[in-house]
Amino acid sequence: MFHAYNEALDERQADYIMRRSPSRILASMLGFTLVISILAACGSGATQTNTGNGGNGGTQQTITIKIGSELPTTAGDASTGKPAQDGVQLAVQEANADPNFLPGYKFVLVPKDDVGINGTHDPTTGQKNVTDLIGDAQVAGIVGPINSSVALAEIPTTNKAPIALISPSNTNDCLTKETPAFECGGANSKMAALRPTGKVTYFRTATIDQYQGAALAVYGYKNKNYRSVYVLDDTEAYGVGLAQNFTTYWKKLGGTVVGSASIKQTNSYENILTEIAAKRPDFIFFGGNDSTGGITIRQQMKTVAGLANTPFFAGDGAKTSALAKAVKPLGGGQVFASIPGVDPSQSPASKTFFDAYTKQFGSDAIGAYSAGGYDCAKILLQAIQTVVKNKKATAPKDSGDDTGAATFRQAVIDAVQSIQYDGVTGHHSFDKNGDTSNHFISLYTIGDLNTGDGWKYLEQIDTSSLQ
Repeated sequence: MFHAYNEALDERQADYIMRRSPSRILASMLGFTLVISILAACGSGATQTNTGNGGNGGTQQTITIKIGSELPTTAGDASTGKPAQDGVQLAVQEANADPNFLPGYKFVLVPKDDVGINGTHDPTTGQKNVTDLIGDAQVAGIVGPINSSVALAEIPTTNKAPIALISPSNTNDCLTKETPAFECGGANSKMAALRPTGKVTYFRTATIDQYQGAALAVYGYKNKNYRSVYVLDDTEAYGVGLAQNFTTYWKKLGGTVVGSASIKQTNSYENILTEIAAKRPDFIFFGGNDSTGGITIRQQMKTVAGLANTPFFAGDGAKTSALAKAVKPLGGGQVFASIPGVDPSQSPASKTFFDAYTKQFGSDAIGAYSAGGYDCAKILLQAIQTVVKNKKATAPKDSGDDTGAATFRQAVIDAVQSIQYDGVTGHHSFDKNGDTSNHFISLYTIGDLNTGDGWKYLEQIDTSSLQ
């Protein structure tokens, strides 16, 4: 009984199928084919998007290209690194929002934080971060790091990959060259270790410490009429190099160095500050970061007899909102700092950038390298656009496409090397060492804590005239 019923049912189903519209059968087959195509695309790291051709259908792959960032974004260095990462993020968002920038491509930011267990930037953490980024074939270039000591650990790894590494803030002279000789020459040369391939893959939009040190010396000697200084550094590559360059140019101007000391980060600097007070310098110069002594030294100067009103000079590593907020309420001697480059507020592109930045992150999120991080990312994006449009190389098809990554990354490096870029931090092109052609240094003092990062722009010096 049930067997006969099932046979009749099968005959009716077959008759129904034969009478179905051929177009519906075709549609079903096409739908199945589309599902298979989408699954294949997803497996390759690409997505399918409608081309929007007047409703006529049609699809195209959206190709993913990643931009890495390697910056100290938490704990003691957050006021320096996080604003730079925000700048990178804004640049990536703008590229994705512009339909004419690179149609068919999507950019993704892959952020890394190099703060270690000690609460500040850490070379070992940074080196691991760039290794991880290199392991993802879709990462076309990396913005960072902030600190020169971290750069020393990362550059050999990125050079061997190879992959473009571009920093908004590294200033140590010896990262790219063997001059000045007293700092980077002879046995002090790091070129063999930093460029194991013999080729340049590292770039920076920040000018170097021989220029930053010279500008700070000129400002102290000629603008402030100071004649004697005590020089401190934090023992790190950046701090030592900046202090050496400042000292060299200070003496060249005729200034006197009443003493100097290299001091590791500690909770109390009162002993060394007491020794300094006895020498009665016109000001103290500190080579280092806010997180490696800058904040604590300036705070404790206020409590040491003879130093309460002594001016304090530092470089870009101490020009942070954290230092401004910690020091301003104390009063005392003026604080001066610098940025190795054009002050963003003086750039024709500044209003557009800051309007977009503050809308996205808030005015209190601005840092010394917000604009620098943005410009570094824009340079990488412009280089990628050049490579793709000129068909110099094809973007890797997925995160495991190591062969595609090798060719594409080298093409991006070549495009960065020959770039001409006008941005918020001025015009940038790169010499044979990967250094920017922009040799301006901007000077600041602590101002209104409710404005930007709490620093007031004073002036900028074109250091090409100082050489």
